[in-house]
Amino acid sequence: MDQVNDSVITEFVLLGFAQSLEMQFFLFLFSSFFYVGIILGNLFIVFTVIFDPHLHSPMYILLANLSLMDLGLSSTTVPRLIYDLFTDSKVIFFHNCMIQMFFIHVTGGVEMVLLIVMAFDRYTAVCKPLHYLTIMNPKMCMLLIVAAWVIGVIHAVTQFVFVINLPFCGPNQVGSFYCDFPRVIKLACMDTYRLEFVVTANSGFLTMGTFFFLIVSYFFILVTVRQYSSKDLSKAFFTLSAHIIVVVLFFAPCICLYVWPFPTKSLDNFFAIVNFVVTPVLNPAIYTLRNKDMKVAMRRLSRQILSSREMM
Repeated sequence: MDQVNDSVITEFVLLGFAQSLEMQFFLFLFSSFFYVGIILGNLFIVFTVIFDPHLHSPMYILLANLSLMDLGLSSTTVPRLIYDLFTDSKVIFFHNCMIQMFFIHVTGGVEMVLLIVMAFDRYTAVCKPLHYLTIMNPKMCMLLIVAAWVIGVIHAVTQFVFVINLPFCGPNQVGSFYCDFPRVIKLACMDTYRLEFVVTANSGFLTMGTFFFLIVSYFFILVTVRQYSSKDLSKAFFTLSAHIIVVVLFFAPCICLYVWPFPTKSLDNFFAIVNFVVTPVLNPAIYTLRNKDMKVAMRRLSRQILSSREMM
């Protein structure tokens, strides 16, 4: 950490969106509206799972943790984006930039592993229903969640330890509305080709590998169900389709941000908006609208909240 103080650069400038006042106003309304939806939707899912005993099963516990990660991932960037839209000085201090990058990759890594765990949970429920309660018991569920956190922290730390010690003494303009490892590394006063490759391998290849693993696993589940009963195929597909939509929404922007060989500022900002603003509000909508038990539990919780207010 002492090497941080040797860096000449003490702050970075987030270039953000160089748009007209009308576009900035639109982005302000769009981001604010979606961020309120992110907070309300994801917290409502978390509280519903916590307070409804009918939802104390691995599937819904994992869903609540996914909602927390969506909320955390969005909160690392969206409030700053909204604040910077109408400020002339879009400056972020060095340490704040490092903290933002670290938590983006912690929450992103945890969410990536949680989606794998949720795929495993659905595989067990669909393909091995008689052994589901034995395999996905509460202890196993907690261990998988802890493992997701450990892997997410390791994923972030393995990149953070290299970037925090880089010398920054020249340009300080980040070509986006948030700090991220690939963009900040390019500002270092040294040859960072190898380090950029490591970051790409860590984030990009891991993202692509996880994405294809999940798609193949869902395909394998459907094939397995079809072999046993063609009647259950449509039911399994309906159950898994929500998971597949969430996986595509989460991984497609990540692949474009970390793997796309021809990045541009406008394209990167677009996919970042999708990743941080759109996807976190769509996830709770997809899971709640396509899940009967979740909708019933939310109605029950809403009635309890309304009745308690009336009593007050």
